Formats: sequence, C-alpha cells, structure tokens
Amino acid sequence: MNYADRLAAAVDDKGSPCVIGLDPHLSRLPAEFRAAHDPDASRAEVAADVERFLFEVIDAVADLVPAVKPQSAFFEALGADGARVWERVVVRAHKAGLLVIGDVKRGDIGSTAEAYARAFLSGGPGADPDTLCDAITVNPYLGSDSIDPFLKACRDKGAGLYVLVRTSNPSSRELQALGDPPLMEKVAELVDGWGRELVGTCGLSAVGAVIGATHPSELRSLRAKLPHSPLLIPGYGAQGGGAGDVAGGFLHGLEGALVNSSRGVLYAERRGEEGWKDACRRAAREMRAALRGVLLGGEGA
Repeated sequence: MNYADRLAAAVDDKGSPCVIGLDPHLSRLPAEFRAAHDPDASRAEVAADVERFLFEVIDAVADLVPAVKPQSAFFEALGADGARVWERVVVRAHKAGLLVIGDVKRGDIGSTAEAYARAFLSGGPGADPDTLCDAITVNPYLGSDSIDPFLKACRDKGAGLYVLVRTSNPSSRELQALGDPPLMEKVAELVDGWGRELVGTCGLSAVGAVIGATHPSELRSLRAKLPHSPLLIPGYGAQGGGAGDVAGGFLHGLEGALVNSSRGVLYAERRGEEGWKDACRRAAREMRAALRGVLLGGEGA
C-alpha cells in the first residue's frame, strides 16, 4: 500500500498530525534511568536505559499520534548495542500501531545508496519486516542517482521518503537559500518530479519534503511548489515554532503534513507532582490540541 495512503489513514484515525521525535539525549533522561547518567556504566547498560525510556514514551503517546521519528545518531553512538535497541524500538512502535519515520538523513551514490535503502526500507536476506521503517529522511545534495534506490523501495515496498528541502537549523540559509531562485526551490522541483509516479489514492505522493517550522513564509511558498508532497515539519516547540507557524504547510484540515516535536514532549517540564510520563503525555496532548485548534478552528480539541 502506498505510504501516503497509510499515512493519511493513520492521521485520520488519530485525529492528529503530530509526530514525536525519539531523540534520547542521555543527560536529559529522567533520574530513574541511572546508567544514562553514570560515566562508569557500560554501553550495554546505557542502551538498556535508552530502550526502557523510549518504550515508555511510545506507550505514553501511542493513542495520541500517528507516528514516531527515531533519530539514528543517538542509537549509533551506542554502537552494536544501540543498533539492537533501534530495531527493538521500531518493532515496539509498530506493535503500538504507529508509523515509524527513520530520521537517518542518508544520501550517497550507487551501491552505497542501495545498501542504505535495504538497511532501513526494503530489508536484506532474513530481515524482519517489523524492524524496517515506513519512511526515512534523505539528503538530496548528491543528486538524483543518490535518490533512485530509495525511490525503488517506495515503488517495490510501499515505503516513503522525506527529502531535506528547508531545514530548521539556523545556518541552513548558507546553502539552502543560495542563488536566484534559491537552491531550496530547485530541490522542491526535484522532489515534486520524483514523487509524481508515486501518488496514492489520497492524492499525495510517497515522496515528501522536510521544511522547518522556523521558516513559516518559506513553508507556505514551498508548499505551493509541492502540491502532492506530504511535508515533515520539524522545529515545533523547543526550536521556537508554534501552531500558527506550521499552518501554511497543510492542505485541508489535518491533511498534507506531519509536525514534529522531540524535546518539547520527551522532556516536558513537570507540573506539581506530575511524573515524567504524565508530563510527556500532557505535552503531546497539548500539541495535538494546539494544532487541531489552528487547523480545524472550532472543531479543535
């Protein structure tokens, strides 16, 4: 089934366009995860804490959001132990009924790109399909041949892609806004072309774009150039983006985009006697209500 159709069904089912980024910053994990804060703990012990923390996050938000977005760097930093935890987190999210968007930002040429596509989307010999992502983020700056193997996974396996177009980090302008017209617009044109043969029955393509919430005017103008692309919008919450900033990335109601929050949910400030899991769930619920309020008006919360 086309990724965009699965995504549309998941958003409709949860009544939410939110995605929670699973970014396990060790220093920010709650105190109960002792190994994460212990410089003498083994890598396996730290990885076990990361697994337990993320399992509890998934359980806390699974009924509120359609997807989670694990960031591979935090797992890779823990070596083989982290790789095993990555797979178990992906499986846990799938069993909770969530789509998994692997934030891996891969981009390379030839057989290397093919290997990345197998690793995250299509699988190799003996691969458990539950350990594969539904979609991943990719870097397009090596050109079309670096994207082709991922497009093949979209065609053959029903996978999805989110191509970096306008990212939320402060220095992104150094390259992405370079030129006249700016480079980001050329990338958006490529994304639109790559996705034309992968449009599902919902009217959206399996090939989407990453455009940050911290650039609301560019989000709106780039959306006009990407009429069939699902958007992944980072930068909400801790990076400064709000519900009003992301509205220009949507098509109708909750359709056309996912909005990501990582730190703002995983490490939400606690209120009163509230525990960390309750704070996490409350933050996800508040994010969902804020977006529904802006996108649906009176039908909001």
